[in-house]
Amino acid sequence: MSFAQVYTRSVVGLHAPQVIIEVHLSQGLPALTIVGLPAAAVRESKDRVRSAILNSGFQFPNRRLTINLAPADLPKDGARLDLPIAIGILAASGQLEPEVLSGFEFIGELALNGELRQVSGSLAVARAMKAESLVAKSATADEQEPRQLQQLRQLIVPIDNGAEASRVEGVEILGAQSLKAVCDHLQSLADPSVITERLEIVTPSPAQQHIGYQVDLADVKGQHHARRALEIAAAGGHSLLFTGPPGSGKTLMASRLPTILPDLSDEDALEVASTYSVADSAYDYGTRPFRQVHHTISAVALVGGGSRPKPGEITLANKGVLFLDELPEFDRTVLEVLRQPLEAKQITISRANSQLTFPANFQLVAAMNPCPCGYDGDGSGRCRCRPEQIKRYQDKLSGPLLDRIDLHITVPALPIADLQNAQAGETSAQVRIRVAAAHKQQLKRQKKVNNELSPSEIDKYIQLGEGEQQLLQLAQQRLNLSARGYHRVLRVARTIADLADSTDITSAHVSEALSYRSK
Repeated sequence: MSFAQVYTRSVVGLHAPQVIIEVHLSQGLPALTIVGLPAAAVRESKDRVRSAILNSGFQFPNRRLTINLAPADLPKDGARLDLPIAIGILAASGQLEPEVLSGFEFIGELALNGELRQVSGSLAVARAMKAESLVAKSATADEQEPRQLQQLRQLIVPIDNGAEASRVEGVEILGAQSLKAVCDHLQSLADPSVITERLEIVTPSPAQQHIGYQVDLADVKGQHHARRALEIAAAGGHSLLFTGPPGSGKTLMASRLPTILPDLSDEDALEVASTYSVADSAYDYGTRPFRQVHHTISAVALVGGGSRPKPGEITLANKGVLFLDELPEFDRTVLEVLRQPLEAKQITISRANSQLTFPANFQLVAAMNPCPCGYDGDGSGRCRCRPEQIKRYQDKLSGPLLDRIDLHITVPALPIADLQNAQAGETSAQVRIRVAAAHKQQLKRQKKVNNELSPSEIDKYIQLGEGEQQLLQLAQQRLNLSARGYHRVLRVARTIADLADSTDITSAHVSEALSYRSK
């Protein structure tokens, strides 16, 4: 047979659409042509595939080869298509039985000696296979005459990708060391009389009972007001801005926020791990991401982009924390791109031929000094900044951006004597119990955390008494609260009430929420 069809997947953004590799052998001068929008890494695969086939003990066909990557209008990049291209060539040339290929999908990069190398995006591929299977089952269940569903294909990946891809339940993952091992497995299925070693299904590693962090909130001494704000932020998913002199503990507290957040659900943990798999970045499975970016970062690196859009820092911080230290030192245009993701919890990147949406449900934690030297308001009198210098420094942050930050906290410097005599604070585990309880209340009441409530949902789930309404009206006049700021105060007050296990929002809850809006 001179034609073969192999199933694989490309990775576009965080999605993994199916790609069908069609291989055709025809008469003519020996040549290999790849069509269907291949990127440079895919076009170069012809040389890797040729050497891998020869070094695995097979014959490379001395004929004209045409390889089509369908659908033709879908961009394909990365070396993950090496393995399926090689399998297609061997099947089209009669060295493998094409009939057995329909039950598999393949991804993997080939070394010149035929070994398989790890690729990015294997978890996204496995999740896409499962999602498409669930959609097909749902559609069939709605039909009056359900059609027979094709069994979910097995996924063959490099052995180093096996543990990662096997986290997806319902998808059978086969890990292979080399092209020869894959071919032996396929030949044994086509002809049971052929005695070859078959690939084994990768067993998923057992889930961790407790997610551990290297840091703990108990490291923070004193700073009770800031610790309280950190707990409120964790309970309701609120954004936070620390302002204080150098060395007051702003970065220390920000890095402890993930340790008091509720544990990720299984689906959220898979979503985060899939994002890091696509980005080819290391990730400790099950932990809340904490991304601390430098103030020299570009807007594209922060929100994502490029000619073929890739996830940025706000997507890598999805379900976790994005920390911006020295906030006024960031380029203003970089900070302004955060305004829309903070509200929408996602970022849409548009190009001439495509549009991709990345998740961006992160908690923003920022820190800044009160003035250029950092010591404005310090009792030592070290600050020599002129008022116009301080104003120019603080004006680097726009009003609309500051208005989107829920909690504004002043972090004073603690005297050495207070640090030496300070009692040990609560640990992250102790605080996490209260945060998780408040978080559970919110999910039970409204299916989301308080910070994600829309204006219509605020009217439904946040009811105020007459005294609380009058207090807010007075505060709105004195603090010049915008409509957005008013809604954010209500969300924070609801979180404070949840932490107190209170069904009603009292004046004390509203007053505390308002204290975090005043500078």
